[in-house]
Amino acid sequence: MALLAFFLFTLVVFSSSSCSAIWFQHPHRYIQKKTMLELASRIGINYGRQGNNLPSPYQSINFIKLIKAGHVKLYDADPESLTLLSQTNLYVTIAVPNHQITSLSANQTTADDWVKTNILPYYPQTQIRFVLVGNEILSVQDRNITANVVPAMRKIVNSLRAHGIHNIKVGTPLAMDSLRSTFPPSNSTFREDIALPLMLPLLKFLNGTNSYFFINLQPYFRWSKNPNHTTLDFALFQGNSTYTDPHTGLVYHNLVDQMLDSVIFAMTKLGYPYIRIAISETGWPHSGDIDETGANVFNAATYNRNLIKKMTAIPPIGTPARPGSPIPTFVFSLFNENKKPGSGTQRHWGILHPDGTPIYDIDFTGQKPLTGFNPLPKPTNNVPYKGQVWCVLVEGANEAELEEALRMACARSNTTCAALAPGRECYEPVSVYSHASYALNSYWAQFRSQNVQCYFNGLAHETTTNPGNDRCKFPSVTL
Repeated sequence: MALLAFFLFTLVVFSSSSCSAIWFQHPHRYIQKKTMLELASRIGINYGRQGNNLPSPYQSINFIKLIKAGHVKLYDADPESLTLLSQTNLYVTIAVPNHQITSLSANQTTADDWVKTNILPYYPQTQIRFVLVGNEILSVQDRNITANVVPAMRKIVNSLRAHGIHNIKVGTPLAMDSLRSTFPPSNSTFREDIALPLMLPLLKFLNGTNSYFFINLQPYFRWSKNPNHTTLDFALFQGNSTYTDPHTGLVYHNLVDQMLDSVIFAMTKLGYPYIRIAISETGWPHSGDIDETGANVFNAATYNRNLIKKMTAIPPIGTPARPGSPIPTFVFSLFNENKKPGSGTQRHWGILHPDGTPIYDIDFTGQKPLTGFNPLPKPTNNVPYKGQVWCVLVEGANEAELEEALRMACARSNTTCAALAPGRECYEPVSVYSHASYALNSYWAQFRSQNVQCYFNGLAHETTTNPGNDRCKFPSVTL
């Protein structure tokens, strides 16, 4: 069956005169072209709230309207946001957090209650179009979540249909780690450990409900892990290089198309060549840690501007394997989220500052010519940094938080804070700030290989300037 589906898919892709119709053909029905085009033409924005400096939902939704996004994706079903969105023309996507999946899958009543609480009070005044169950569930250690995601999705659809709601599609966003191989695109397959237990039931569900395969697509990480394999221009839609798939002859002008077609070929090999694709997250970080090459404003603006141009084109451009196919797309993200854990890039994907001013100019309608934007600051980190790096405190760090961080850093190892003992080289000056400055740097340098980040809940950041002196030498990390 899978081989037959792949053969049929290949015939469709390479038929000479029908390429423009591939994307809406289905073996059992025709998908309404107008609805698909409308969803795809409204570029969406991800509205996450993992920060302690973010504006209210009221202000945030006003900012979303000002940037002329057409669709907003929430990471929950926040009542205040959903109520405010009823007064806008924005399409809305809401999400079921990962920790709720198992209970929703347990019985229909739980799913009915979820729909009654999170959809019925707002719909249709709030134009909810997608419900996403979970987010990147493969990154969660709890295998019950993976096993229960499709049953939970099915029960939510049952409840929606019981209330006569048919225009809200249900899906789950996966990352590219769901694929075992992605290069060349035609070789792509889903991971063997999830192909049958997860992907096959998921694809059957999406196909049966005429929904979308939602993919979180971050070309930055693909490029930055191996910049010698993929050029930066290729990742940024600059069109100065191409790649030809040796098995299909399809020519790729950017990394996004390559990654999307990898998903398409993987679905085809499981017997589902027609399921539509939507990009639930994509973007480029505008800053990061010193070793996070290419995370800068120039690249972030270039990527998102070119992405929007491509996805709002009329007629739709699609991908080499699906020319003419509209692809609903959500840019990541509205704000930087300073409470996110991990490396520096995790907290620097936003397009707006908390006061609503742009980090860089962007046009969500796709109508502004790329030459119409103000000049961007030239990038300074498009090649890897080589040299020493330290971890220093931010200005104005809270003293009580520094005391707690100091105790934590010195408790793990006897050697971390040895230089701070009375009479030792870094004991003076005796202050919380001075001791914490040394301790956090020493802790980070000692345990960085174990994924300790120079952030400490916002108390510190990396620097290439040596904070030590002749007497008190701060340990460094050499990149």
